[in-house]
Order: sequence, then C-alpha cells, then structure tokens
Amino acid sequence: MTETKSDTMLDSGGKSVVALMAALMAAIFAFQLNASMLSPALATMRVELNTTDAQIGLTQTVFFTSCAVFSLFLPRLGDLIGRKKVLLGILVLTAIGCVVSALAVNVPMLMAGRVIQGVAGPIVPMTLIMLHAKVTEDKKYAKLMAILTSVNGGIGGVDAILGGWLAGTFGFRSVFWVMVGVAVLAIVLVFVYAEESTAAETPKMDWAGVISLAAAFLAAYLAINEIQKLAAANWALVAVELVVAAVLFVAFWNIEKRQKAPMVTTHYLKQRRTWGLLLTTLLTMTGVFAIMNGIVPALAQDTKVGAGMSASVVSFATLTPYALVGLAFGPIAGVLASKFGYRAVLRTGLVVSVIGVLFGIYVCHAPSIWALVVMSVALGVSYAGTANIMLNGLGVVLSPEDNPGYLPGLNSGAFNLGAGLSYAVLYAMQNAFGAAGDATNGYVGAMIGGVVLLALAFAASLLIPKQGEQQ
Repeated sequence: MTETKSDTMLDSGGKSVVALMAALMAAIFAFQLNASMLSPALATMRVELNTTDAQIGLTQTVFFTSCAVFSLFLPRLGDLIGRKKVLLGILVLTAIGCVVSALAVNVPMLMAGRVIQGVAGPIVPMTLIMLHAKVTEDKKYAKLMAILTSVNGGIGGVDAILGGWLAGTFGFRSVFWVMVGVAVLAIVLVFVYAEESTAAETPKMDWAGVISLAAAFLAAYLAINEIQKLAAANWALVAVELVVAAVLFVAFWNIEKRQKAPMVTTHYLKQRRTWGLLLTTLLTMTGVFAIMNGIVPALAQDTKVGAGMSASVVSFATLTPYALVGLAFGPIAGVLASKFGYRAVLRTGLVVSVIGVLFGIYVCHAPSIWALVVMSVALGVSYAGTANIMLNGLGVVLSPEDNPGYLPGLNSGAFNLGAGLSYAVLYAMQNAFGAAGDATNGYVGAMIGGVVLLALAFAASLLIPKQGEQQ
C-alpha cells in the first residue's frame, strides 16, 4: 500500500468523500482565481498604479514563473511531511500573497504579492493526490478526478467576467480581496474535512535536488519569457539562460544519482511514464494554450480581418463557452476514462483538438461570432474537458508507489512551461506568416503551428505506457 491512512473510500452515505470533494474543490477555486480572474483587470491595475502595460505584464510573468517553480517540489514535500499540512500551508501563503497584492502601492509590492501567490501552482496535483489517497478504486477515482479537474478549467472563462466587473466597479484591489475570501474558505474546509496522508516511505527532503532543479527550470522559463518578445528579445541573454539551465539540469542529474533518498531517482526519469507524459503535456499545452488565450480572442477583436468584437464581450464568444463546455464534459470524460482507460481518452481528445484547430484555419478566413463559438466549444470539449483532465490524471496514476508526488509535480511544471512556450512559438509563427502585412495569414500561421504541435503531442502520447508498466 502506498498510503499511511485508511483506504476506506466512503463512510456512511458517502459523506466523507463528498466533504473531501467540497474541500478540494474550494482549494482549486483558490488557485484558479489567482491564475485567471485578474486578466481583465490588468488595464485597471496599470491606471491605478500609474505604470506601464509592460510592468503589469511582468507581474503576470512572475506569478506563473513562481507557480512553475513551486510545482516542482511541493507535491513531493507533501508525500513526506503530510499532504493536508502542505496544502494548508499553500492556502495560507496564497491568502497572504493576495493581501499583499490588494494593499500594493506600487509595482514592486504587487510583484512580491504575486510571487507569494505563486505557491498555489501545485494545488491541482496536490488535490488529485489527496483524492487518490482516499479513493483507491480506479473507476471511482477517475470519475471524481475528472470533476475536480474540469472545475479547474471550467471557471476560467466565468471568473474572468467577474474579475472585469469587480475591477471596473470597485477597482483592481477588490479582485484580490475576493481571492482572499475564497482562500480563507478553502483553508477552513480543508482543515475540517481533509484527512492527512503521506507516502509509504518518508525520508528527508532532497533539498539539493530541489534547488538545482528549480533553478534550472527558472532559467529555462526566463529564457522562454524573453523569446516571447521576438524581435525585441535580448538573444544573448536567451543563450546565457539556456546554457545556465542546461548546466543546472546536469548538476541536478548528478546530485540525484548520489543521493540516498533523491527527489526523483534517475531511474524514474529514464522511464517512459515520466518523459513520455511530460513530453505529451508540454507539446499539448504549447499547441493549444496561446490559441485559446491569445490568438482566438485577438482574432475576435480584430476590426480589420477579424470579427470586430468589443473587448467587453469577446469572452462570451471565446473563453466562456470554452470553459463552460469543458466543465460540463469533464465528468463524462472521467466516465469514459474508467471504461476505456486514460490513454485512449487522451488520444481521442488530442485528435479532436487537432480537428478544432484545423477548423480555426477556416475561421481565420471567414471570422464570425458563430464560427468562433463553434471552435471554442470544440476545444472546450477536446482539450479543457478531456485532454487536460487525462494528462493530470495520468500524472497521479503513473507515479510509483514509493514516490507518488514526483510525477504530478513535474507534470504541473510541464503545464506551466508549455503555457509560456506556447506564446513564444505560436506568436512567432503568426509574425512569420504575417510578415508581408497580411494579418489573416498571420492568424493562419499560428493555427498551423498549433496543429503541428498537437499532432506531435498525439505521437508522444503513444509512448505513454499503460498503468502498472514501468518502461
């Protein structure tokens, strides 16, 4: 057995699992609000803090960078000292970060708050691991996991609307105070209803491995963030950051080989369940994230070659249907996973995602609100409601019994890295295809890039072994 606690799935009436699901769902809300609720408030933040768009954009970068770094090791720390304990610590720090951000009088103070908020990065894999410790029966876990993960994606388009209204009505600080309230609620529910659990083996944390891997990941992420600037990028700095990342990863590899209780054994890193899943997650996120969070909204608002929609209503045709359909379809994907397996459902989701982005090429040539809605719904079903859920689930079920937190943590890092890389790659494709001044071809180029990356993700998914295999 992997877990130290009882494997009882349900007490009388199934109340324990229902209560646990409510607590874990509240924790996921706390993370998702930090990730997406602020997007429509950025312009208001710029005005109220008397700064530039670039500086406000940097506050988002430091948040997602912080998310990526904390995701690498906090799930493993939870394995060792207690998952409930670590999750409560994450939520407390998230609330503190939100308070700092709400009280920010300048950009540096806001950045400090956003860095602290980034500790929420691994909340989704943490909640999935805690659920798996309680519900060990595979089919039931698949269904419940799908509900949690679909909720994570499903509120993304809705909270953006709420964030915009709050910022426009009460100022950007109100958005952070709402985040504080949700975080406090999550703290109470997790404290009351979640059970403590650890891994079967609980050696000391491999802090040398944590620091070297986190530093390598941070260097790689900073390089990607610089690449996003394209023509304005400091390519000498990019080269230095990539070299530093490579050197630090080599150092991490050597540290892990010498450690008696490594964070991740090199043996696990060589297995297809590790690199096959991480590669699939990275390629999937790179292929779809910027499409739905950048390219499609831009096409919808483009007054020359797009649909010419206003910024205030664009989410109703893009992000909101994408998110809500993902939320609705998530439980169905969980049922399908319990019958046909995570890998089969993942591959189906990737195939439909490819079709959805191919349809996006048509939308680029004939943009309309209905075409945008159809594309958003298709990707909502295939990615938000299927592929995203299966990738998160595979991170949990493919982890070895003696180190259940390592793969969800690394996979969460791959999600964040892919999100950053998506903007760099797809916007570069857009600029390359639109270099002659044809904006439509630029949008088409981004869609082609997404199709290629998603096709590569499907190919990578064929390398993911079945549950129980260790190749």
